[in-house]
Amino acid sequence: MKTLKGIHHVTAISSGAKQNYEFFTHVLGMRLVKKTVNQDDVNTYHLFFADDRGNPGTDMTFFDFSGVGAHQKGTDDISRTGLRVPSDEALDYWLKRFEHYGVSHQPISQLFGRKVLEFEDHDQQQYALFSDENGQGVPAGEPWHKGPVPDEYAIVGLGPIYLTVQNLDLMDQVLVNLMKMRQVASEGNQTLYEMGEGGNGGSVIVIEDDTLDIARQGFGGVHHVAFRVEDKAELDQWTEWFDSLSLRNSGYVDRFYFKSLYIRLYPNILFELATDGPGFIDDIEDYEILGETLAMPPHLRPYQKQIEQQVDHFDSIRSTKEFPKEYFN
Repeated sequence: MKTLKGIHHVTAISSGAKQNYEFFTHVLGMRLVKKTVNQDDVNTYHLFFADDRGNPGTDMTFFDFSGVGAHQKGTDDISRTGLRVPSDEALDYWLKRFEHYGVSHQPISQLFGRKVLEFEDHDQQQYALFSDENGQGVPAGEPWHKGPVPDEYAIVGLGPIYLTVQNLDLMDQVLVNLMKMRQVASEGNQTLYEMGEGGNGGSVIVIEDDTLDIARQGFGGVHHVAFRVEDKAELDQWTEWFDSLSLRNSGYVDRFYFKSLYIRLYPNILFELATDGPGFIDDIEDYEILGETLAMPPHLRPYQKQIEQQVDHFDSIRSTKEFPKEYFN
């Protein structure tokens, strides 16, 4: 069985699809590559923000569940999502960009030899920009070339994912023994794990903290994190591995844009394994209009009209618009 290739996507919860779209499009400069619905709750949007082509390892996705309360921060939680930028200079650019747009952020710091800029969005969702300066490991994606952020500073994928846990020993067993990751470094109460080629796109940072209450899911928090496998054959091998250990899992789930398996190996934290393909360029949308239509996987297309009436419409057409590249003095 091959090891996991890296981070595939992170799925979080937002307080509203339109505001979420505006922040990721206009402030973070990530491309909406698919506007669809939660396949298990079709009254809920599922938005996929990624790099220019929606490459695996670059997707930050969101549900906007109706009536959900705010995320209660705490332990036993996927507590922060890392995003990658090309260089240390890019972090200096993002400081100016965040100041311009009034985004709450911390000063640039350093963690495991990498420069980091922590920030949060309007829902107090927690993020960190990681510099790829001198970085090796899982290759980055590509900038959204038609977006507002200059290519040389743009977000190019997911970086390390933070897990805050009260039981580091248990999480270590999960990540190393069950998920086949490797522990590579520790700083204070933070431990770095890597998978695949490692680097920012293949890292998990575990923070041990048993002083907090257990986190409670809601908008402004992460729903689950997905890790990359090559194809369905590899996914099936992981299913067999978990089954051989009598670990309950979802079994094979076809999400159309990728194939999946879900498993909860540590209390309150949901992991997914997802295939690299087939991706978001499909029979409904080509490269030029990714994310501009309310797109459905085949099994939901007979219900398209009903679904369109149940979600709040917002305009996501960008192919006819120009986003000037923004520089700040």
